[in-house]
Amino acid sequence: MKAVRLVKVGAPLEMQEIPVPEVGPSDVLVRVRAAGICHSDAHYRAGRSPVHPLPLTLGHEVAGVVEQVGAKVVSPKVGDRVCIHYNITCGSCHQCSTGSEQFCPSCLMIGHYANGGFAEFISVPARNAIPLPEEIPFPQGATLMCASATTFHALRKSRLRAGETAAVFGVGGLGASAIQLARAFGAIDVFAVDIRAEKLALARSLHAVPVDASRDDPVEQIRRLTQGRGVDVALEVIGRPETMRQALRSVGVMGRVVIVGIADQPLSIDTYRELLGSEVELIGANDHLLQELPSLVEMARRGILDTSRVVTRTVPLDAQAINETLDALERWEAGVRTVVVP
Repeated sequence: MKAVRLVKVGAPLEMQEIPVPEVGPSDVLVRVRAAGICHSDAHYRAGRSPVHPLPLTLGHEVAGVVEQVGAKVVSPKVGDRVCIHYNITCGSCHQCSTGSEQFCPSCLMIGHYANGGFAEFISVPARNAIPLPEEIPFPQGATLMCASATTFHALRKSRLRAGETAAVFGVGGLGASAIQLARAFGAIDVFAVDIRAEKLALARSLHAVPVDASRDDPVEQIRRLTQGRGVDVALEVIGRPETMRQALRSVGVMGRVVIVGIADQPLSIDTYRELLGSEVELIGANDHLLQELPSLVEMARRGILDTSRVVTRTVPLDAQAINETLDALERWEAGVRTVVVP
């Protein structure tokens, strides 16, 4: 089968012909119908987040159709539409059994430590295959598995309550979902911070209050818009120390700041003025949980989360097209989300 793979860190991905994956007794083979290109993939290619073993097929946002099932698999069945939870875990250790399976000692993330979805087929444990309703197209189902799932988990960690206010720093693939999910969680106002006009327009269309960080200090704007109080919850989904600090300064008394974006530079904090003085909480959010995905998919099926706004472009399973998208992500020029459609 064809697969677009990371062969060498810092070098373009390459198209290779590799064997179709084997299917174990508890596994399913999925014909990939869509695979999202995430900013994390650019980090992997650049070496900011180590990938092993090499060569490796990237792509951790995957949706498709079950092609084959192992001897012990009861569900799903051949022909079923599925989207794939990207963390392959043991399912029986302390972390797995207590609802924190992303910290399973044997966890393998597809597209990072196991072959991912920039290919014609992928094999995963059957429990990782989440039913994908007919109402949700494959490209949108793929992005649910990272862009939407990560922000859903982050908002759960934020403990955002009905009647509170929120700010989302970055209106990319994660931010577009975060805006909608924050409103679904009950936020009465969601402020969306970005520097690009088209992303601010997208935020406005999603009923957020756009905050143009290219024109004025976004923290001062949020303070003005909230009559000096600041927001209750801030999500940083970009991965830059500068925007992390802005998120921290944008919350009010007892505010909660959730860091989602991956940065390669440390974050400097004035612990008294920015944390202790107002009892602000700084929270890290890592990945998401398998148990969260059925609810998220159902929200998308019902239109509470409109994932059509997340996917802005599709490209074929082609090394050049994928590399060009990763180049644009490195320059912060890409749209909201590009999806590979084999």
